[in-house]
Amino acid sequence: MTTLPRPTTELSADEARRIALRAQGLLGAPDRRAGVRGVLRHLGAVQLDTISVLARSHELIPYARLGAVGRRTVEEAYWKQGDQPAHTFEYWSHAACILPVEEWPHFAFRRRAYRARPHWNHELPDGVYDQVVKQLRTEGPLTATELGGAKRTSEWWDWSGTKVAVERALMYGEVVCVERRGWKRVYDLAERAVPAALLAEEPSDEECLHRLVGLAGRALGVGTRADIADYHRLKGEQVDAVIADSGLVPVTVEGWSKPAWADPEALATPPRGRHRTTLLSPFDSLIWERARTERMFGFTHRLEAYVPKPKRVHGYFAMPVLAGGRLVGRVDPAREGRALVAKQVTLDGRKAVPQVAQALVEAAGWVGCTDVRVERVDAPELREPLTAELARLLA
Repeated sequence: MTTLPRPTTELSADEARRIALRAQGLLGAPDRRAGVRGVLRHLGAVQLDTISVLARSHELIPYARLGAVGRRTVEEAYWKQGDQPAHTFEYWSHAACILPVEEWPHFAFRRRAYRARPHWNHELPDGVYDQVVKQLRTEGPLTATELGGAKRTSEWWDWSGTKVAVERALMYGEVVCVERRGWKRVYDLAERAVPAALLAEEPSDEECLHRLVGLAGRALGVGTRADIADYHRLKGEQVDAVIADSGLVPVTVEGWSKPAWADPEALATPPRGRHRTTLLSPFDSLIWERARTERMFGFTHRLEAYVPKPKRVHGYFAMPVLAGGRLVGRVDPAREGRALVAKQVTLDGRKAVPQVAQALVEAAGWVGCTDVRVERVDAPELREPLTAELARLLA
């Protein structure tokens, strides 16, 4: 077992939180020249999800950091456009994520693991895999529907043999998704879509893990072993095998019961600058790991979209509100015509009223709404101050 050096740096809980916010691009001036692709490279992964209330999660991530960036600009930054080289690819990281294409080689360890996997949930019919690859080679990029149909029945889990085959080929790395069309994956042969120099690289598992652990540490700023492992869904023992040589340095953090590691560059410069005030997607990498969010912000959050409606506490797609480097409330939003509807609002006291109002008005403007309507506030005495502040900002 590798012997790790003893921590020489002690961080207060507030210092760790500010380091994390800056590492995630939510403290300090945003790099607008690098734009959406800069946000993706900085974070290393942007999670995808099917739910769309104000916008899909992969749109909300750059919005939270850059402000009202055009939604078409976001899509064009992520997906392959015509004959242009691919800038990204979609693969299994923290979950289904958009990843910078230059990181293609460093997921070779996962592709190899999938190829060696003995058991799968879906049976692969004989001959279908080769048929799908042949069809892509002949006809070019296609969706699962264009390949012959994604489902056998209307049930979401009941994949067709074609869908099973093309998803297996994606996991193996023979096929890649570099575009979504109408939210459907567009599959192409990796040999055609991934730059040849990247495709030719085949780093060892250790080299892959070394890279991903380092990337996770820099994207987090500071994190425990579990935080770092969770970022790209690595195993704890995989982190242990490479963390000593990852470039991250061991630290202790006030109130954290587990050892932690930090990006040395983050430690070298105290985090300063303006805090973003914004609604956050529940799938934002700042808060996607629940235990870390509770430890860092004292904020318990749970996505309730898949919870039966009567059992929901904060709403279908409750979005935490970030302001002043804190999570000061949450909003369950909806859209009705040109109005952003705050179906349910939770506020961390009266001081959060102007912050939540600002976040709501800015989000409304971004998605083309001209009005904000509040339906329910968990603390009824704060409803009138919130509606008054919204009216002032909208005037």
